[in-house]
Amino acid sequence: MQIEELFDPDFIERTSRLKILARRVAPRGSPAEKRSRQQGSGMEFRDYRPYTPGDDFRSIDWNVYQRLGRVFLRLFEEQRDLPVYLVVDRSASMFQGEVPRSRAAFQVAFALAAIALQEHDSVGVFPFSDTLEVAMRPSGGKGRLMRVAQTLVRVTPGGETNFSASMAKLRGLRLRPGLMVVISDFFDPAGLEAVRESLKTVRHTLLFVQLVRKSDAAPPMSGDLLLRDCETGVEENISMTRAVLDSYLRSWTRFHEELGAMATAMQSGLLRLDVEEEVTEQLAQLFEKGALVV
Repeated sequence: MQIEELFDPDFIERTSRLKILARRVAPRGSPAEKRSRQQGSGMEFRDYRPYTPGDDFRSIDWNVYQRLGRVFLRLFEEQRDLPVYLVVDRSASMFQGEVPRSRAAFQVAFALAAIALQEHDSVGVFPFSDTLEVAMRPSGGKGRLMRVAQTLVRVTPGGETNFSASMAKLRGLRLRPGLMVVISDFFDPAGLEAVRESLKTVRHTLLFVQLVRKSDAAPPMSGDLLLRDCETGVEENISMTRAVLDSYLRSWTRFHEELGAMATAMQSGLLRLDVEEEVTEQLAQLFEKGALVV
């Protein structure tokens, strides 16, 4: 895919407006100073306050957001830069469909990278499927945004999703603690428990971006079908009766709820984005209104 296809001029313009919404004027000193969520000497928690348009999204307490549905900032005494690690799902299923989830995944990654780089933070890109790759090592500077775009368009479909193997490799990189944004549909053949186990020892603040589409809850299927898993190749004959559809809906609802509960238990944020809707408009809800409703 070419850069112009994924990040066309209209998308770039919308991203620029999103950067303006997310921009924060530093309270004192260099604009590169950041409020950090890392604990340590001279970095004591001070207070919460509600998010207002223009605040730095990296200071958001995603645990409070997950519980209350509103956005608050967690304030610390000391300020420092915060590395942002974009961990993007590139498993084969992400590239399926007329509107593949991968398109939204790359656009979300680009938009968040643009905001982070504007605030003088470093950004790294780590695509994963059955393992994790270091596509772009963390680096800073506004001029790096084109490098992020070039890195994302070069990402190709991988195999099946394996959070355990991917996160094990990421832990081995010994990255400086920062904000790790996991952009995925979170469909791991081993189940959500495997996802939870793989992430619970991660040293970073976590933000989950779940990519969904309306048809996930109500697939437009009927009759006798041969279904093929696009990642494993396993095939199953299915008679899509009302009882089967109802059972599927219960499973999907349970998955949806358990992912939310997992994020809450891990004190992580969870944003659900519809891949068939415009990405920056959905992110703008967060920065303009202090909430994102999907």
